[in-house]
Amino acid sequence: MLRALCLTLALCLLAAPPAADAQGELQSLLQTHSEEILDPSFRTVGTAVDDLVASGLPAVAPFLTRWQDKEVWQRTSDGLFFFAEETGDDQLTLYDIASGDEVGTAPDDDFEQSKPNGGVRRVIGQALVQFRLSSPDISDRRQAVRSIERNPDADQLPVLRDTIEGESDPSLKARKERLATLLTARFGESTEDRIAAIETLSDDLSIDARAVLNQILDTDAEVAQTLPDDVNVARVLQPGTDMPLAEAYETLVDEDLAPARTSPSEIRAALEANIEDGRVAGIPTGQLGDPARRHDAYAALAEAGTVPPLVTEADMEEAVAAHVFYAEYDEDDPAITDAAEAAMSGVTTRVGVNQAFDLGLDALSLASIYFLAAIGLAITFGVMGVINMAHGEFIMMGAYTGFVVQQIVPDYTVSLLVALPLAFAVTFGAGVLMERLVIRWLYHRPLETLLATFGISIALQQLAKNIFGTQARPLTSPGWLDGAWVLNDVVSISYIRIAIFVLALVFLALLLFVLKRTRLGLEVRAVTQNPGMAASMGINPDKINMLTFGLGSGIAGIAGVAIGLYAKVTSEMGQDYIVQSFMTVVVGGVGNVWGTLAGATLIGGLQKQIEWFNPSNTLAAQTYMILFIILFIQFRPKGIVALKGRAAGD
Repeated sequence: MLRALCLTLALCLLAAPPAADAQGELQSLLQTHSEEILDPSFRTVGTAVDDLVASGLPAVAPFLTRWQDKEVWQRTSDGLFFFAEETGDDQLTLYDIASGDEVGTAPDDDFEQSKPNGGVRRVIGQALVQFRLSSPDISDRRQAVRSIERNPDADQLPVLRDTIEGESDPSLKARKERLATLLTARFGESTEDRIAAIETLSDDLSIDARAVLNQILDTDAEVAQTLPDDVNVARVLQPGTDMPLAEAYETLVDEDLAPARTSPSEIRAALEANIEDGRVAGIPTGQLGDPARRHDAYAALAEAGTVPPLVTEADMEEAVAAHVFYAEYDEDDPAITDAAEAAMSGVTTRVGVNQAFDLGLDALSLASIYFLAAIGLAITFGVMGVINMAHGEFIMMGAYTGFVVQQIVPDYTVSLLVALPLAFAVTFGAGVLMERLVIRWLYHRPLETLLATFGISIALQQLAKNIFGTQARPLTSPGWLDGAWVLNDVVSISYIRIAIFVLALVFLALLLFVLKRTRLGLEVRAVTQNPGMAASMGINPDKINMLTFGLGSGIAGIAGVAIGLYAKVTSEMGQDYIVQSFMTVVVGGVGNVWGTLAGATLIGGLQKQIEWFNPSNTLAAQTYMILFIILFIQFRPKGIVALKGRAAGD
């Protein structure tokens, strides 16, 4: 028993010195830099931090973290450092500086807190990055990479490079390699290394890569009597072309190369200071309300040497012409700026191409939305010649149908699959009911039809407000439609818009199949082209009109579900699409599926192009678009794809 106790004691004694040594070594190192630790400044703290990092002690990283958080205190009686937390009643809870273990409490009047400022905390943070880049915890390593990305510095490059080879996570390793390339482009040790990194960035369209190139190409405007040979000149500036004459002259004034211009307030003060017997330089004060007379009075004072002379336009032009204005690169090495200029030129070209592609994707997305919203109207308008102002409300009914289904079916994917056919059924029935009760009595009476359907539109909006209220209702998309398809930092499109585009293609195929391959489609086309001849062949135009109106209304309901996935669902949402729907139908060609597709593509593309020139004013874009369409109809009244038959005759 005694022998075992002695063996245990011996093991404890052998194990104790390393901890004590670690604590003593860190404490000793802190004592060496006591002044820098307790009262740190941006200029002096670097030495202390470098020595702490070089020591390799495992407790250095926790110490730097808590020092950065202002949790380091020094006991004034013996100069020892502790971690401490204020617990109230002027008391501190103390923690060992090496192990972090609690060692007791003490009054705070015997301690002084280290309070590093923002600059010191940045230095500490850079040192912590070195530890975190090699941390076994991948979250620490990712945080360190993010920290370098936010605040890149030349000192971080060698440390980052040292950790790339041993990085076990492939994605993080690729991220480190790319970050090392960005840092090398700015802070590389040799011109060759920097140029090689810059050339790599010529294929990178990301924002941070472009930011690095722009930082390399930063310039400052300078002026001199002759163009200097020992600076890296970006370009020579021409006053009057590259910069206003007045700005060029002010640059000369700021550099003490020309006298300052006399301001109107200075002229007024000078005239007031030289009033004698109601006159200034012989000019009565009553005449000084005239700017020309004020100028004459000041010029007379200047000629007498009483005030400084005025700087005339000719004086400014002469002074500017006697100097050279130029933009000077912040980067001194011309080889590096030349490489950066070439890389930026290539990036700018690629960005322009990708922006055009992104604009095209946006235009296709908008065109698919307009196509879904207008295809039902194209069918009813083309076959029946009915101007249905309530078509937007069928879109609204479809969106609210989707909302109601989601309240019953919580699974968003299942609810979407249920909502699409249900919205078609609901709006198909509403369309048939509307045609039977109202539209059938108003055929060939377009004005009465327009007024009647406009009244129905208002009634349906009010009914929706009474049922669902005036607040927007959410129509949530399934999780697999969240996010966006991102090609690069320039090109991206949301998955919801891709889904709507696919849905538009599906409906295009279905409608073409129905109209070209089914008996109903044959009868619809017959009634569209010649209703009298179709009736003589045994086709019931009245029944076809009813089914066609119901079909167009049902398609509008499905469009409402699709549109509601990304737009607000309110009682007025249909009004946002009724005008575009009519424009799509008229421009494309009345009663023609291909014409509706062409019209939607033209209007969607035109609107996006106009918005690209004036992105902050969508109302102006719509106004210009309407003006264009009015002019377009003047030259092609039957639309892009003119329909043969009754619509053509109309």
